Amino acid sequence: MDRVSVIMSVYNTPTAFIEKAVRSILNQTYRFFEFIIYDDGSNLETKTYLEKIAKIDERIILIACDDNHGLAYALNRCLEVASGTYIARMDSDDYCDPDRLRKQIDYLVENSLDVVGCNMRLFDDNGIYGFINYNALIYSKDFLYNSPISHPTIVAKRSAFDAVNGYCDEKWCVRNEDYNLFMRMQARGFRLGNISEYLYFFREDSNAASRRKFKYRVNEYKVRKNGFHLLKLYPKGFFYKWKPILIGLIPRRIYVSLKRKRNRHA
Repeated sequence: MDRVSVIMSVYNTPTAFIEKAVRSILNQTYRFFEFIIYDDGSNLETKTYLEKIAKIDERIILIACDDNHGLAYALNRCLEVASGTYIARMDSDDYCDPDRLRKQIDYLVENSLDVVGCNMRLFDDNGIYGFINYNALIYSKDFLYNSPISHPTIVAKRSAFDAVNGYCDEKWCVRNEDYNLFMRMQARGFRLGNISEYLYFFREDSNAASRRKFKYRVNEYKVRKNGFHLLKLYPKGFFYKWKPILIGLIPRRIYVSLKRKRNRHA
């Protein structure tokens, strides 16, 4: 069996959420993994809890940092420590199916993919309320509208990360580091796809979309502008690169309502 390095960054996540996320990885039916958790400058409560969690299983590797540097920086530090043939992502406030790693690795190998994601169930404090489906095989044109693969759901060959030098941790990429990563991988000829099973449960409450500040919409514009050049998506990409700016102009309450309604019927 090939080792999987599961990487997760934590910053002041409620301890109940962390526990559910961690348990969903430790209970995977694919047992040959290491679980690298990066404490990205969390408060004392979260830091103390992570130190406690790290003692319950020898496969957990805790990296502690006193300062907050952001997701891309944190995940790059995890990659420096990772020893697995495969890299899997996990978010600290989500959870996943116990067969997630096994099914995604099998699917990746059987379909000669380099990166594989999966479909997601969306949930909040009231339970599951929606879902998102993704295309089985990803083409360059699929990056025009949105990222065609969900970041926390991926299992990828380590070689794909190495070829693009991991995540971009520059300021213009913040909150869009995954979109940037996948476009760079696609441009380098790696094969990305999704398994059509709901193996990941993604927390998205009613306030999630409203927390996305306009400056991050501007960052997405920059990521799209650069990525569309790499993927040779112009001239059509000229119109699509403005999408995040236009969405940012929609009143937040209306946008949140439309998004949740769409996800309920996706």
